[in-house]
Amino acid sequence: METKNIMIVGVGGQGSLLASKLLGHLLLSQGYDVKVSEVHGMSQRGGSVVTYVRYGDKVYSPIIDEGEADFIVSFELLEAARWLTFLKRDGQIVTNIQQMDPMPVIIGAAEYPQNLVEKLKATGTKVDAMDCLKLAREAGSVKAVNIVLLGRLSHYFDIPEDAWMASLEANVPARFLEMNKKAFALGKNAL
Repeated sequence: METKNIMIVGVGGQGSLLASKLLGHLLLSQGYDVKVSEVHGMSQRGGSVVTYVRYGDKVYSPIIDEGEADFIVSFELLEAARWLTFLKRDGQIVTNIQQMDPMPVIIGAAEYPQNLVEKLKATGTKVDAMDCLKLAREAGSVKAVNIVLLGRLSHYFDIPEDAWMASLEANVPARFLEMNKKAFALGKNAL
């Protein structure tokens, strides 16, 4: 199979690195060659964080160039817009609708762009946007946004749910496992 590319984008502290680890584990368990690469900006809370996950029969490089991403999984709406040029023409965005003000907005030098979901869709981009923070709270922790997003992403893969659960079990501490399984189910089954 040709190499497939997933970008996970967000803001430091949102759990994007755990999401990429889970996804990498899942894809390895399905027999793919997998490369994961993390690119940290100011990855302490508030800075942009990008992770590349590439998989296929044989993957030679961990880097995704502009126009190559099959999926962009975004933890924050502006990050989805920021990385849009990396998405393939027929690619899919899976995004949380949460808005986190970047520093220029915080200091009053800029305004947070309005109607971003509509603007993304107006470009012809396929956008699956939902309130992952609300679902994470429902699951029991605001920190479960990453797992809600993976639950939603699972719609686009022909991988059995038990394989997703096995990756959760392998990467999440036992005391948080049931809450994360609930978060995954809420993301997967959201309308």
